[in-house]
Amino acid sequence: MPHPEHAPEPIRADPRLTDTEAAAEARRIIADAYRPLPETPTAYRDTTPLPAYGLTPPVAQPDRRIVPPWAAGTAVAGIGVGATCVGVGCGIWLACQGFAAVTLASVLFVTLPIAALTAVVTAIGSAARSAKAAHTETHHHYEGPVHQDQRNVTTTTRGVWAKTTNQHSH
Repeated sequence: MPHPEHAPEPIRADPRLTDTEAAAEARRIIADAYRPLPETPTAYRDTTPLPAYGLTPPVAQPDRRIVPPWAAGTAVAGIGVGATCVGVGCGIWLACQGFAAVTLASVLFVTLPIAALTAVVTAIGSAARSAKAAHTETHHHYEGPVHQDQRNVTTTTRGVWAKTTNQHSH
């Protein structure tokens, strides 16, 4: 008797089976359990090649970083200098504790030249890095008709309840 895939046969009214019927039922159950499921697609990938370029004209994408790299480098160096000075100062203070009773003012007096030297070295390194990065040229290469907008916008915001005024100039 044909039946749909994976559909159980109806339960018989008489639960007792002969050995032959039980063996046949066991073979049927095992065969149903190991029958492969039908292939159902779960994903689709479009393999058509993308066009090399489209009809949309290029749009200027200005680089507007919040913090310049030299400033971030200087901040990280400053944190490192501060941590180093604290560590060196604590080391000197602990070493001096073994020799005599030392006041905090004397420990600061000993560590102050070290902190000043590291601050000067950091400032020189930062100035050299920013001087090297100061000369940057940007070249834009356009193909086709291009319009460059040279307007400047001056924004003024005043008052507790902010009122912003924009003035366009060419």
